[in-house]
Amino acid sequence: MLDAIDIQGKDITADALLTQRKIADYVVGQRNAHYHFTVKNNQPGLFQDIALFFEDRQAPDFVQTDTPDHGRIEIRTIWITTALNGYLNFPHVQQAFVIQRESTEKKTGEYSCDIAYGITSRSPEQADPQQLLATNRGHWSIENSCHYILDWNYDEDRSRIRTGYGPENITRLRRFAISIIKSKKVRSVAQKMRQLMGNVRLVFDYLRMTENSCAAASRN
Repeated sequence: MLDAIDIQGKDITADALLTQRKIADYVVGQRNAHYHFTVKNNQPGLFQDIALFFEDRQAPDFVQTDTPDHGRIEIRTIWITTALNGYLNFPHVQQAFVIQRESTEKKTGEYSCDIAYGITSRSPEQADPQQLLATNRGHWSIENSCHYILDWNYDEDRSRIRTGYGPENITRLRRFAISIIKSKKVRSVAQKMRQLMGNVRLVFDYLRMTENSCAAASRN
C-alpha cells in the first residue's frame, strides 16, 4: 500500500502488529520517511527492554490535560529517552517513549489508566515530547474512527467469522473497501455503501472496472 503514495518526510504510525524490523527498514531506509510504532509483547525483547527502563520514571517530559469533552477528563503524560538508541535491537530508533493516559468520568468518578510504549525514528530535534504525543494521539483517533465505521456499517463486533485467519482477513477487506470509498471524498461512507449494495453494477462503475465507465472517463 505504501508503494503507491508519497511518504517522504512523513510519519508512518502503526500499532504493535506492524512493529516489524523489515517495515522500519523500508519506511526509513527506502522511502526516507519516519516511523512511530507501538511496542507490545509480540516483540517481547523490545517490549521488556523499554518497560524495564521506564519502571522508575522521574518527572515527565510533557503533560496534556484535555477539557472535559463527552463528560470525562483525560490527562496524557509522556516520558521519552534516547539512552536506549544503541541498545535496542530495532533499526533506526532515535527515541523510545511511554505514554500514560488517565481518564475520569465526571458523573460516576470512574477512573482508568492505560500505559503504552513506543519507538520512533525521529530524533529529539525533529520531534519533541509534545509532538510525539500529538502523533500518537493522531494515530489512535484514526484507528478509533475506523473501528467505529467498521462496527456501524458491518456490525463487525457481532461477526461470526472467528476461526483461523478469517477475522483478520475479512477486517482487511472491509477496511480496504472503506478506504476506497473515502478516497472518493464522499460525504457519508454509510450512505455510499447502501447505494452500492443495492446495485452490483454500480460497484464496478465506481471502481472503473466496466467499459462504460472507462469510456466516460476517457471522454472527460
